[in-house]
Amino acid sequence: MSKKEYYTQNREKIAAKLENGSMLIIFSGVAPVKRGDEFYPYAPQRNFLYSTGIERPNLAYIQKKDDEGKTKETLYLERFDELVAKWDGAALDADAAKEISGIENYAYIDELYGHVAAAFVGRMEKIRTVYLDLENRSLTAPNTPELDFAKLLREKFPDVTVKNAHPIFASARLIKSPEEIEHLQKAADITGQAFLAMLRNTRPGMMEYELEAHLDYTYKKNGCRDRAFRSIVAAGKNACVLHYGDNDSPIADGDLILTDFGAQWKWYSADISRTFPANGKFSPRQKELYNIVLGGMKLVMGMIKPGVVFKQLQESLKEYYVKRLTEIGLIKDKEELGKYYYHGVSHMLGLETHDVGNDKDLVLAEGMVFTVEPGLYVAEEGIGVRIEDDVLVTADGYRNLTGSIIKEVDEIEEFMAQNG
Repeated sequence: MSKKEYYTQNREKIAAKLENGSMLIIFSGVAPVKRGDEFYPYAPQRNFLYSTGIERPNLAYIQKKDDEGKTKETLYLERFDELVAKWDGAALDADAAKEISGIENYAYIDELYGHVAAAFVGRMEKIRTVYLDLENRSLTAPNTPELDFAKLLREKFPDVTVKNAHPIFASARLIKSPEEIEHLQKAADITGQAFLAMLRNTRPGMMEYELEAHLDYTYKKNGCRDRAFRSIVAAGKNACVLHYGDNDSPIADGDLILTDFGAQWKWYSADISRTFPANGKFSPRQKELYNIVLGGMKLVMGMIKPGVVFKQLQESLKEYYVKRLTEIGLIKDKEELGKYYYHGVSHMLGLETHDVGNDKDLVLAEGMVFTVEPGLYVAEEGIGVRIEDDVLVTADGYRNLTGSIIKEVDEIEEFMAQNG
C-alpha cells in the first residue's frame, strides 16, 4: 500500500464516524517558543499526522460531510515565501503534499478563517456541527489551536454545535495497521540495541547521564530523529521515583540501575524498562525482588488475548503481589501494597508513548499494542525494579515486540560478564 493510499484509508475511517452536515478541522500544530527567537523542536499533532502523513507546522486539514454523506476534503498549506525559504527552507508545495496524503484539493492557511466562516454565513453548505480535537489533560496547560478555535466558533456562531473529535480518532488509532506495527517493531529493535550498548558500558563510579548518552547515540546512529520520551536512568534510591529524570547522580558499586527508555521511529514509540546491577551481579535480595517482578510480568503476559478486560491485568498483578510480598515478609496484608507498587501495569502505545485508548473497561482486541510494566519500589532499601515490554494482541494471544531484549537474571549477568 502506498503512503497516500494508507492515509486516505485513515481519513475514510474517520469520515465514517462523522455526522452528516458536519465539518472536521485538524491543525498540524506549531513549535512552542523556548526563549527569545528559539523554539522547541516541532512535533506534528498526532491526529493530523494520522490523517495526512505530513510533518509540517502551521497547516490544517478540513473534511466536510454533506447531508447525503458525501465528503470533500481540503489541505491548507503555507504560501511560498522567498525569504523564509532562504532561512528555514521552502514551504511544502501542493504536488508534494498530494503525493504524501492523497488529498487533491488545497488552499492556503491564511484563507482558513474566511473559508470556515463562509460555511456558516447564509448556511449554504448546511454545516450544523464542527468537530475539533479537544483533548485537554490539564486546566493550566496552554490552549491548543483547536481549543482556541472552538472558543472562537462558539462566540461567533453560537448556533453551531462543536463536538470533540478526539474519541473518534482514539477509536480509529486503537487497532494498529500492519504499517503501524512495522514502525513499532523497528522502534523496538533499535531500543534493544540501545539497551545492549548501555549494558556494555556500565561501570560503578559512572554518572547516570553517561549511560543515557549511549542510548541517545544508538538512536541517532540508527536514524531516529528523537527518543520517544525523556529517558530515565535511575541508580539506587533514585529508582523509587517513577518519573525520575535528572540522570545526574553517581552510580555506586552495588546499586541496581532502573532504566525506562525507548526509540521513536517515524513518530511511533517504543517504551521499555530494564533493571540491572551496576557491578554486573545481583545481590540475593536484589535477585529476590527482581524475580518477583519478573514473575508478575509473566503472569500478566499469560493473560493477554482478545476478550480479556484491560483492568483485569492490573487486578491480577496486585493479587499476585499481595501473595508474594506477604510470603517474603515485606507486607502483612493487601492494604500495604500501595507503599511498594503505585502505578498501572499497562498503557496503550503507538503514535504517542502514552497512546490514546487508555480505558480500564476496554476489552482487548487483535491489533492493540500496549506495555506490560510491573514494578516494585522498596525505598527503605534503595531498591527499585521495573521490567517493561511492548506487546501486540494477536488473534489467539500476543506477540512481544520487545521480547528479544534480555531480562532474565542469568542473561543479564552473563552478558555483563562477557562484555564488561
